[in-house]
Order: sequence, then C-alpha cells, then structure tokens
Amino acid sequence: MKTLSTTLLILACAVTGCHSVRRGEPIVGPMQLNTKEERGRIVFQQRCHQCHPNGEAGLGPALNNKPAPVFLMKTQVRLGLGAMPRFGEHTISKSELDDLMAYVIALRKADKEAKLAKEKKAEEKSIKDSQSSDAPKPVRPTK
Repeated sequence: MKTLSTTLLILACAVTGCHSVRRGEPIVGPMQLNTKEERGRIVFQQRCHQCHPNGEAGLGPALNNKPAPVFLMKTQVRLGLGAMPRFGEHTISKSELDDLMAYVIALRKADKEAKLAKEKKAEEKSIKDSQSSDAPKPVRPTK
C-alpha cells in the first residue's frame, strides 16, 4: 500500500510539475527576420526551444517579458544560473551567441506587437459593441 501511494504521489508530481500553462499569446504569422536573426533562430531551436518554446514559459521561464539587457542574457547563457544549463563557447560560439541575442530581441518585439494588436482589436470591438447598444431600438406599434 505504501509503494502504491508513493508511486501515485510521484506520478502526480511529475504530471503537474512537467505541465506549464502557456502564459502568452502565440505569435501570429511569420516573423520577418534578417540574416543574423535567422541564424539566431536556428541556434534557439537547437539549444533553447525545448525549455523556452517560442520565448514563452515551458520548463524554463518566459523570455519575451523579461527586459534583461543583452550582456545579462549572455551571462545567463554562459554561466547557466538555477536550473538552466551553461552553454560554453564550445557549444554556442561567440558569433552564434550574438545571433541568438538578436533573435531573442526580435521575439520580444514580435510578442509585444502581437499583444498591442490584440489590445487594439479588443478596444475596437468594445467601441463597436457600445455603439450598437447606443443605437435606438425600433419601436413596435401597439394595437
């Protein structure tokens, strides 16, 4: 009985611990990337996407809403703080790291633009809804 309850407890922890709710809206449409950002996207897909899918929270925290400066992000990548592994120059070269930083900044920008577009759309819908509710309603003649 004890092993069954222990197994269920471990299973429950694994299921809840491995699941993370997507906190942000997905980036809609293809991002327009320059050559440097495209090379950074490739590095991101190889090394970062597993824990930070599209810059959002996964096994690791979200990147899109962190306004950390580039030097601090580079330090995080090189030293690996907390649960994040370190990526030395033999894993991610200096030029690849520069490309990666350009891509992360492009991700942040795209995420911010997507959120602004969503807010604008919601505001337009709200205005439209309020205008339609302000319109006079037709009066039915009474007999």
